[in-house]
Formats: sequence, C-alpha cells, structure tokens
Amino acid sequence: MVKREIWASIVESLWKKKPVIWLAGIRRAGKTSLCKSLPNIDYYDCELPSIRRSLADPERFLADHDGKRLVLDEVHRLDNPSEILKIAADHFPRTRIIATGSSILGASAKFKDTLAGRKAELWLTPMLMGELASFGNANLDHRMLRGGLPPFFLNAEIPEGDYQEWMDAYWAKDIQELFRLERRHSFQKFTELLLTQSGGMFEATRFAKPCEVSRQTISNYLSVLEATFVMHVIRPFSKHKATEIVSAPKVYAFDTGFMAYYRGWKELRPEDRGILWEHIVLNEIQGRLQRRDIQYWRDKAHHEVDFVITGRGKDPIAIECKWAADRFEAQGIGAFRKLHPKGKNFLVAQDVKEPYEREAGGNRIRFVGLDDLIKELGTS
Repeated sequence: MVKREIWASIVESLWKKKPVIWLAGIRRAGKTSLCKSLPNIDYYDCELPSIRRSLADPERFLADHDGKRLVLDEVHRLDNPSEILKIAADHFPRTRIIATGSSILGASAKFKDTLAGRKAELWLTPMLMGELASFGNANLDHRMLRGGLPPFFLNAEIPEGDYQEWMDAYWAKDIQELFRLERRHSFQKFTELLLTQSGGMFEATRFAKPCEVSRQTISNYLSVLEATFVMHVIRPFSKHKATEIVSAPKVYAFDTGFMAYYRGWKELRPEDRGILWEHIVLNEIQGRLQRRDIQYWRDKAHHEVDFVITGRGKDPIAIECKWAADRFEAQGIGAFRKLHPKGKNFLVAQDVKEPYEREAGGNRIRFVGLDDLIKELGTS
C-alpha cells in the first residue's frame, strides 16, 4: 500500500484541532486506502449491514471505543450519519473519528446536522504532484493522460472499461442514494459533454437540447456535480459590471484522465498540454490549500486571467497558467490590472525551476513553478 504522507500529515494536524474529520472526495480518489494506512486505527465500513447494526446505538458504540481513533467509511450509508458524529464530538472528546463519503457533508437530506464547530473538513483531491514519485511514476505526461485517481494512474494501459464502470458506480451509489435524480441518460450525457468541454465557458441553454431536459434541470445537474466534486464551477471575479463578464462561469473536470478519455486522447500532442496543465494547477491549489473559492476573470474584449484568488480585505491575486514560460503574453494581466491595480501577479509554468520576476506592460510578473506557487499563495 502506498502511504500518502502529505495527506496523513494533514489528518494528524486536523485531529489536534477537532475530534471529527469529514474526509470528502470523489469515488476512487483513495479515501479508504488513506484511512487504513493511518496508525492505530480501528476501521469500520458502513456499507456492511453488520457494521450498521453495531452503530444503531451510537452512544454504546462510542463508549466501547472511548479514546480510540476510528474510521467510519462511507458514513452516509447510515440512516442518520450526523448523529454519531455529533455525539462523539460532544460527549467523547478523547475519541478521534475520520468519517468518509463521496459527497460533501450536508449534500443530501440524510445529514440532519451540519456539525458546525465540531468538525474539520478535508477534501481528498486527485493525486498531487508531490505524490507521483511515491506511486512510482513522476512523469507529468503520464499524470495528465492517466489522471490522478490511483487505480487509473497505476494502470499500464488506459483502462477504457473502467471509465464507464466508474460512471455507473457514481450514478448508482452517489447520485441515486444521495439525490434520487431521474433520467440517468440525460445526467450522464451532460456529464460527458462537460468532460469533453472542460475548462470552457458554461451556458446551461447549450446543454438542454442534447440532454433532452430543461435549462433549469441542467442547472440542477451542475449543482449536483459541483457538490460531489466531479465538476468545479469557477465563477467570474468582477467589480466593474459594465466591462467585465459577471455571470457566466467556467467549468472544470475533476480529473485530467477523465477529460482526456472523453476527448479521445490516447497520446498527448503539444497543443493538448496547455489545457491539461491548467487543470493540474487548479487541482494543486484546491488540494494543497483546500480552497474552492477560486475565480477567473474575463472582460468583454476577451482579455482573460485563468485564476483569481481573493481574501477578505486582500488584493486579488492573478494567476496565469502556461505549459512553457516563453509562451506567456501579458495582455490579460495588463487589462485586469487596469481595473484592479493592486495585487500579486503569477505566471506558473512547468519549465520554471527557480522563481524570477520581470516587468510586462507596466506590471511585475512573478514566474514560478507549481511548488513555489503553492508556497507563495500559502503565505499571501
């Protein structure tokens, strides 16, 4: 079993702050393997009827395990999953629990309590760049083409049948049990279309006809995909409504491997790497910084900045992604800074080994590799 040291370290640090960790993430991201790799852990799979019966009296169960480190895997299989987590946090403060599920806590009506103030949340994203060597292949092209789900990444060949199997399991175990949607064909068709168009501007009306549902249903589908981490909706940053895009989001797939598969890519061409690198950068920001509040910027003259990160009372940070640093053009950041003059500017490229700065269009641009970007964002 590959030990995911980055994530195990985060779990240990979160347990020092809260007794309950909600570990979320998409199917086959490695939640179960991560939990089983933790030291001194008692593991319980809530998919098993015998385990659900033992948890029917949560107070007694917790009393028998007082002071232990517990994993409640697939906790949303319980009739009232928030009950045992709340009792543990309130009455068994020495016990440490990590609860897992494919959806975020509170994404369905099953969760009667959001456990505000009692839990820490951890989002297990597809594999981070710092993990590739541990999985035996640090080749970036391989990571982009196979994706960041460990079983797919480790497969010597592109596992074509596994993609549909994953989609079927996602529908049956996540969507049907948590959201009870109808029209499987329409939902899966919509998901596949988004995967092929990942990174593009989203307009619900464009998907309604091919998916044979209403515009409102398409919007509902997207909300479900976002809640379950399968699609990331990147909304526009705007303070000047007259000149900026203010409502149309961009939608990114959760994984480069699924995106490449549904686009029919079996080998990467030079022109494919740019959009995949953009997805890698997004995944790294989301995983290492645990942020979903990432935006993009575009004006009505089609100038664009890939990602914008903001914080309360802080100036917006502009991030441009390029496969090669020498392909950078400054027009997007230049147009952005005319309207939003304060804030750091980054160009992140895979061929930048040491950070450096240069001026372009009157703005200072810091050129960084991915690891340095995360370090600098973490201190901003």
